[in-house]
Amino acid sequence: MKRLESFRKKVSPVARCERGLAVVEFAVLVPLLVLILFGIADFGLAMNSYNNQTQLANEGARYAAVNRVPSGSSLASYIKSQGDTDQIRNDSQVCVKLLGSNKVGQPVEVTVSLPFDWAVGSMPIIGTLPKPTIVGSAVMRMEQPAGDGIIGCTA
Repeated sequence: MKRLESFRKKVSPVARCERGLAVVEFAVLVPLLVLILFGIADFGLAMNSYNNQTQLANEGARYAAVNRVPSGSSLASYIKSQGDTDQIRNDSQVCVKLLGSNKVGQPVEVTVSLPFDWAVGSMPIIGTLPKPTIVGSAVMRMEQPAGDGIIGCTA
């Protein structure tokens, strides 16, 4: 019994000491907070990419509906060159296709698709996240039949 009381007297002040506890708590929570911060930023970038792709698809559908290629040889390559980010300009695929026959009043669809790279997915804590494909699309009715350079996809 005396040994137990002696041990308790020696250990008790050490056990109650809280010096350095804040540093340990900080070290435990910082990676989680950084992960959440990067996740929010990544989600914002994904939404921005989706908005850009949808705007490009709308622009392309309007050009296709009125049978106009602003510059270059194909509408799809022109739309791809108008992307706001290097990732959209380099890695996206733009497809312009008829959903019916090549007649006035028939629908034409433009899709802009891009495999999105998550910045958070490259962190060693997380591992590798799958790359989702973000797709923006638009459909409009043809006002004129499609001519050369309107229908097709980019590589």
